[in-house]
Amino acid sequence: MEENETPGAWAQRVLVVMAHPDDAEFSSGGTLAKWAKEGKKIEYVLFTRGDKGTSDPEMTSERLAQIREQEQRAAAVVLGVKDVHFLGWPDGGVEDGWEGRGQVVRHLRRFKPDIVVTMDPQRRYRQHRDHRNAGTMALDASFPYARDHLFYPEHKAEGLETHHVGEVFVAGAEEPDVFIDIQDTFDLKIDALRCHKSQVGDGPREAFIERVRNMGARMMGKLPEGYDPGTTEVFRRVDYRRR
Repeated sequence: MEENETPGAWAQRVLVVMAHPDDAEFSSGGTLAKWAKEGKKIEYVLFTRGDKGTSDPEMTSERLAQIREQEQRAAAVVLGVKDVHFLGWPDGGVEDGWEGRGQVVRHLRRFKPDIVVTMDPQRRYRQHRDHRNAGTMALDASFPYARDHLFYPEHKAEGLETHHVGEVFVAGAEEPDVFIDIQDTFDLKIDALRCHKSQVGDGPREAFIERVRNMGARMMGKLPEGYDPGTTEVFRRVDYRRR
């Protein structure tokens, strides 16, 4: 990124690779809404349909998956995301390996994003295993697997050519170097998160806003001067444009 360049300003297409429904909204919903308003085309790839995340003893995995898929599609509409693709892995069962990596490579070669947004696989201690594996596969798929034609050559028979990802934005990184003020899209982030009623409930909006702001303050840690931890999203940027 050039000095003084707005993060992501150069890009036209963004592919968001996450483990579960609501991961994108919590980690980067304000940034994605900002980019969608700028005219960027954004799609999601989610490894799971979130079929285990409930405390309701009467809920089944299949019913929960259907609910969470509907919630995710509704949240994507709020943010301006064009499409959502579910890879079909079981919640809690995302494995870092050839198959999952290849699924991401296929979407990279199909959609040809300039930027990939994914999760930080290196977050310590409080880290869902699916998040760690999804982030690892997204980073590996972005470089070098999507770029080099001898990886997953079967894609060529599907009409898919290799693709060189420009940048990866690692959302919620423990050691961020990109800080995005989302005050102008914070309400959209809240609206999108509230679509995930099975996860966040449907209580008063103001109480939920305070909850999200406090969550941001806990996770963001120390920020550069001038950034509000309640309305800032942080990333670690990996630049492949000059390789």
